[in-house]
Amino acid sequence: MNKAFIDFVKTHENEDTARLLLSAGRYSGVDMTAAVQQIEGRRTAREKWPGLLECEGFLYPPRLNREQASSEITALRKADICHLRFSFLQLHGKEEGRPFRIADLTGGMGIDTFALAGWKAEEPMEVEVDYVEQDPELCELARSNAKTLGLSNVHVHCGDSLKWLKKQDRRFDLIFVDPARRDKQGRKVAAFEDCTPDILAHQDLLLSKGKELLVKASPMIDISLAASQLRDISDIYVIAVQGECKEVLFLCGRADGEPFIHCDHLHHGEVDTFAFTREDEVRAQATYASEMGKYLYEPNAALMKAGPFKMLSQTERVDKLSRNTHLYTSDSLFQHFPGRIFSVLVEIKPTRKEVQKWIPDGRAHVVARNYPVAAAELQKQLGLKEGGDLFVIATTLGTRPCAFIAERIN
Repeated sequence: MNKAFIDFVKTHENEDTARLLLSAGRYSGVDMTAAVQQIEGRRTAREKWPGLLECEGFLYPPRLNREQASSEITALRKADICHLRFSFLQLHGKEEGRPFRIADLTGGMGIDTFALAGWKAEEPMEVEVDYVEQDPELCELARSNAKTLGLSNVHVHCGDSLKWLKKQDRRFDLIFVDPARRDKQGRKVAAFEDCTPDILAHQDLLLSKGKELLVKASPMIDISLAASQLRDISDIYVIAVQGECKEVLFLCGRADGEPFIHCDHLHHGEVDTFAFTREDEVRAQATYASEMGKYLYEPNAALMKAGPFKMLSQTERVDKLSRNTHLYTSDSLFQHFPGRIFSVLVEIKPTRKEVQKWIPDGRAHVVARNYPVAAAELQKQLGLKEGGDLFVIATTLGTRPCAFIAERIN
């Protein structure tokens, strides 16, 4: 990729790519298909990998590989988890002072590899990462991009990752696997046995070649089922970004009792984290509300996925609305609750006439939790448009369906 090609991509970055492809004949000497791939990659990077836009020579892969790649924020979070874990083991004498050796067996676009190798790390780190990928085009891009990012500690290997692993005569500190979650028809899948490679069929190999195994799973994965399928799990990480669950990670290889489940919510440069075990949740004693208090609390997406619902009531000192309603209330404000906090203004009858009285401009956000009608349908019934500062929250308190107007305060 020469300077003229880079300049072309930057110059036409905001143009219609379909039109560019149709008018390719006007631009002699430009590989328009390649240029469009880079233009679309840079557009995706604005939201998904903003740090890559600072790297002029970074080359983006085809669309499917971009879609399947981790975001910058989740890749860096994984790297933090892994590096802190290895540092902890060294500090406690469980690992000798030497570089952290990692194998990424599902290299793809390479974002996770680059993060694990120290891309954007605040401090230099001793780590060596082997990137393994069977697609030759992706391997060439990874070699080029590692050089562009200044990561001389990334070693690219092209071929079948499991065959490559079998040939290795060393044991890695960490093996990372992010199985492809599409079937032969291109449909999205979540269960491990439906993904490629099938890690359940190769656990013996993976755990024999790695002291620890980190498996990235779909945010749709059944955590309890997955935990029963994988062996020797020490930790489970549920990672959410800006209110949406993005990844579930399973760390295997050094189990010492029941796995800890870490709920990480990444937002506005901060991390809200909450850790528990299933036994903690079984033993927890929730308190239940008889009526709505002044404040209403909605757990963040990581907590909603992991499910420490009784623990939240017990540790945060808030009352659960009902056994199956995962919302909480209190009369005193607990401003550090890990999720959204609302000030409850009034209880209403969920009718169009009643709502118009309280929300005359017809703009509000509708939330439905454990309620007979879904949020989108309720919004239509109430004649509301999305927007404004107020929320209509429909839920079940005890056994009673009810609705409230509230405003968010955090």
